[in-house]
Amino acid sequence: MTVELQTFVQPATPPRVPAEVSLTNVVATLRGATSPDRVYVVSGHIDSRVTDVLNATSDAPGADDDASGVALVMELARVLAKRESEATIVFTAVTGEEQGLLGSAHQAAKYKAANADIQGMFSDDIVGSSAAEEGSRDTHTIRLFTEGVPTSETAEQAATRKSVGGEVDGPSRQLGRFVQSVAENEETSMRIRHVYRRDRYLRGSDHVSYLNHGYPAARFTEPNEIFEHQHQDLRVQDGGVKYGDLIEFVDFAFLARVTRVNAAALWSLAQAPGTPKNARILTATLTNTTELAWDLGTESDLAGYEVVWRETTDPDWTHFIAVGRVNTASFPHFTKDNYFFGVRAVDQAGHRSPVAFAMRG
Repeated sequence: MTVELQTFVQPATPPRVPAEVSLTNVVATLRGATSPDRVYVVSGHIDSRVTDVLNATSDAPGADDDASGVALVMELARVLAKRESEATIVFTAVTGEEQGLLGSAHQAAKYKAANADIQGMFSDDIVGSSAAEEGSRDTHTIRLFTEGVPTSETAEQAATRKSVGGEVDGPSRQLGRFVQSVAENEETSMRIRHVYRRDRYLRGSDHVSYLNHGYPAARFTEPNEIFEHQHQDLRVQDGGVKYGDLIEFVDFAFLARVTRVNAAALWSLAQAPGTPKNARILTATLTNTTELAWDLGTESDLAGYEVVWRETTDPDWTHFIAVGRVNTASFPHFTKDNYFFGVRAVDQAGHRSPVAFAMRG
């Protein structure tokens, strides 16, 4: 594992950045042994704030938002650094999230300029509490927010989607479905509440910076939020209500389980083949035969592919068939008009990639 300080100069962007400032992200990279160019990123953010976003002097402990995410990332790095991964995993603590996703925006742009093949990114932001405002606790649920229509969708891609569908099938949504399939188990003891939305109302986290550049990305956050413990000046008022993001409000057993969810997701992604690229349904002529094509992967342990499908009204894939180590498949008298189709890769150990939704090609 290698570690670097990713320092950059942030220009003044009033009102949240009133003057030019030097900012630094921390980046630890576990380089993949066999597919090093395929990358997965997990992040937390290292800045905090009180009520006034421009108050740079008051105590802002930020225990949940987002020391919880940073602690999660550090623990993942500690544990996984001892292992050999097939693909590359990046563990990062980014800065400037509260002032407008500054650190992650710089980081994602840097990866895009380098043509990095980032096939999954997770922002862990506010993941340390299981409590709700009315006093209840949900200690075994974590929310995962994913977008359906890609933020980076072009006008041409939008026209295709409007014609054939796929509003709930963008790469980030497939990433979320994959996480549910590998991280809801006895080892994590967690239920993943997959929310079909880019983020919560009036909020946004560092995964959005990656979405802006076309990378599949998602946000983990706790099942309920107590807003008196976020972005607040430290104080006690309203009949003894304690305001502020204090460590006493963190549920460490819950945070440990969320960390296991992230570990299961990242490790499963990094040891499986990459998500198939350029998956498409061939539509040159009118026919009731469904023909699919995709790019053949380069992994040395690639065993083959599975074509998946479902009714257009189903929330997740329901059927699959193995088609071998090929890059095309044809299904006579199985009309593409009635179903959604996708493709996933399988290696010799049985590890499966996320699904690539097949659009019109």
